[in-house]
Amino acid sequence: MASVPYPFTAVVGMDDMRLSLLLNAVSPGIGGVLVRGEKGTAKSTLVRSLAALLPAMDVVPGCRFSCAPEAPDPGCPDGPHEAAPGVRRPTRLVELPVGASEDRLVGALDIERALSEGVKAFEPGLLARAHRGILYVDEVNLLHDHLVDLLLDAAAMGASHVEREGVSVRHAARFLLVGTMNPEEGELRPQLLDRFGLTVEVAASRDPEQRVEVVRRRLAYDDDPAGFAARWAGDEAALRERIAAARDLLPHVRLGDGALRRIAATCAAFEVDGMRADIVMARTATALAAWAGRTDVAVEDVRRAALLALPHRRRRSPFDAPGLDEDRLDEVLEQAGGDDEPEPDPQGPGDGGPDGGGPGDGGPDGGGGPGGGVPPQPAGREAETAPEPDAAPETDALPEPQGDRPEAEPSPAAGAAPRPGAGPAGEQSPVGAAEPFRARVLTVPGVGDGAAGRRSRARTEHGRTTGARRPRGALTRLHLAATVQAAAPHQRARGRSGAGLVVRRDDLRQAVREGREGNLVLFAVDASGSMAARQRMGAVKGAVLSLLLDAYQRRDKVGLVTFRGRDAELVLPPTSSVDAAAARLERLPTGGRTPLAAGLLKAREVLRVERLRDPARRPLLVVVTDGRATGGPEPLRLAARAAGLHAADGTASVVVDCEAGHVRLGLAAGLARDLGGTAVTLDELRADAIAGLVKDVRSTRRAA
Repeated sequence: MASVPYPFTAVVGMDDMRLSLLLNAVSPGIGGVLVRGEKGTAKSTLVRSLAALLPAMDVVPGCRFSCAPEAPDPGCPDGPHEAAPGVRRPTRLVELPVGASEDRLVGALDIERALSEGVKAFEPGLLARAHRGILYVDEVNLLHDHLVDLLLDAAAMGASHVEREGVSVRHAARFLLVGTMNPEEGELRPQLLDRFGLTVEVAASRDPEQRVEVVRRRLAYDDDPAGFAARWAGDEAALRERIAAARDLLPHVRLGDGALRRIAATCAAFEVDGMRADIVMARTATALAAWAGRTDVAVEDVRRAALLALPHRRRRSPFDAPGLDEDRLDEVLEQAGGDDEPEPDPQGPGDGGPDGGGPGDGGPDGGGGPGGGVPPQPAGREAETAPEPDAAPETDALPEPQGDRPEAEPSPAAGAAPRPGAGPAGEQSPVGAAEPFRARVLTVPGVGDGAAGRRSRARTEHGRTTGARRPRGALTRLHLAATVQAAAPHQRARGRSGAGLVVRRDDLRQAVREGREGNLVLFAVDASGSMAARQRMGAVKGAVLSLLLDAYQRRDKVGLVTFRGRDAELVLPPTSSVDAAAARLERLPTGGRTPLAAGLLKAREVLRVERLRDPARRPLLVVVTDGRATGGPEPLRLAARAAGLHAADGTASVVVDCEAGHVRLGLAAGLARDLGGTAVTLDELRADAIAGLVKDVRSTRRAA
């Protein structure tokens, strides 16, 4: 990586993301920003460039927790701090790797010093290092859930509390939290989405001229990073001054009752849960006014705050369409009333300016870079509009939130009416899915060691302690009792004197913990004519949708194989994006013969490839069928042989029996036996049905 960061003001477009980052820099209480977008859209580049843009800070010399000299944390573990001149250093950008441990994030007991010196020494983690800086989590949707919980709790409280291995420490942890993610790799849970203050969607420009400008500037930067940055130094300095001016103005901004009424009415109208959205909107609107150089919050500030703070809080499942209905938003704001907000300036936010980055602007916020989104600019820096070196930055130019986003596909859970008519011979048009429900938990037997999740038992770094072993590499979780037991027999030989215990490195034992893992859930769905009764197929799709939702909540990967006609097809290769699977399921056509053996063989081939790619992730095969097989000679026997191959591979499997009617052949149960798995009916798949059955059994026993 080049030592000179790409200039923030040289990035093309990305208006929403730039605005959200700058607002958080002005008012860290907003709570950070989550950036969602496809790969290669300069998400990481823009975040890293923000750190160089922020003003330098004074810190207490030698303090590992970055205390401010003028107001040190009274509870700082390195304190108390005496009055002394501070040391000036740049704002830190701390990156949290996806594979980081809990100890690395929050800190832990320094085991080496504890054993060698007998002291309880605390080793700070990344949260301490990020205090008063930026904490950046790339691919936050791939971060383990318990780490995300710790991270967001610290961001919300402004402090980190560590209680472990006899260490009790609290230290300040106030930082600008930025998370980036590619939705194709899986979603965050709604509870975690809510903890991010703002969210933005980014995408590369589809305009060839803009893309040419992106490449031109990126190549110029790669050839001479220092020279490229020097051409943008004036704009960087102007924007840095504007951030400082907005910070100074922020305490003087007035949030009137009318603006508060509009904020409350908007959150109520869009049915967001809790009160966090109202608070974030209020802080965002106030920061928008300060950024524009005003001391009163205007209606437009409330509107823009809603576009940034509400879309991700309206998603209650991964199948809900993102975004906000802007017509509905305008209607709510108008109905809410309130006459104490000033109107924005005639040349208000988004109308362009030397550092505003509005549409068509050639200044620093609209420059070229690894993203896309503004009209192309001249290759020569001198040809671009830039503020005079001694001119104060204008305060009425803001990037306009991008409201014109592609229409999202309708939610599969909505049960949209199918398109009229039928397809090719024997094929029926897709039918909408029934309403999803809470599904019964299906697990893989045994204990694995795959990726962290919530479905099956696994050996993990987190969870309850089940044993001890010698450490393989660095010791992360000391099993104290096992360590003492290993050292005890050698005390006489080691010449122990007094009551002390002589412990050597060979005596150390790592705690073995058992938690939960995510699995690969591969669905093999029968889409043949035997399953094609429209009402029944709607119920089947609803059941699969329920299982997809369960897989999303348990952090699984999912894949989808369908079979109908003469062959089977891998509709969706294994992925963490369950909404993609739901979209494919909704468009699934039905009809034709039932090549059950082909479906099972296709599923086996998919699982074979996935075992090579990710050997630790254990598969769960879910076959959704009525068990019938047609086409070719002896189709049932071929299906039984294909099922036997899965059993020989040791693949855990469940057959969802979709047979309906008064006459039942029980073929699905036979298929489950051949697979070495279990069979459940559609009714038994419901978690509430199981609970009701248990309740009935208990009532019968009491009556007896």
